[in-house]
Amino acid sequence: MNKADFDALYREHYHRVLGLCRRMLGNRSDAEDAAQEVFMRGYGVLERYRTRDPFGPWIGAIATNYCIDVLRRRRRRAEVFSENPADPPELADPVENGVGSLISTHEAHAITQAVEALPERYRLPIVLAYYADASYDEIANALGITANHVGVLLLRGKQRLRRDLADSAGGGPDELHQEY
Repeated sequence: MNKADFDALYREHYHRVLGLCRRMLGNRSDAEDAAQEVFMRGYGVLERYRTRDPFGPWIGAIATNYCIDVLRRRRRRAEVFSENPADPPELADPVENGVGSLISTHEAHAITQAVEALPERYRLPIVLAYYADASYDEIANALGITANHVGVLLLRGKQRLRRDLADSAGGGPDELHQEY
């Protein structure tokens, strides 16, 4: 693959990688830096890319691993410099990725706030599964856990989201559960 081919892939996949980084890292500035770093790393290891495989999942895996590394560094830095847990990062509005276009802006905002309030252990699998369309195996590899553990984290994360959304809507969990 030559530089022109990679440039075309960059233009085609940049916004998806940026969106993934934004949801994982919590803000646009860090996400822009991460997306640039992801493509630089991808270009650096381009000889490992098998052209018969889709490019999106390959660059998405690089982005996921890079963002997880950034989050780990943040956590270590927070532990060193602060005794108080860090505030959860801001997530991008899901309306931007097409999924949110199916739901109202108010609901999208409530979902974004609920996802952003999740502990990292639930937030990362949910973001990877529902915003990056990663499989259980891909999530397991990215997070260094088993696929079964991914399933448990997703189940618990979704249960917590349902409860939190029901609480914020003023209804009980049973009321919200009936909608699903």
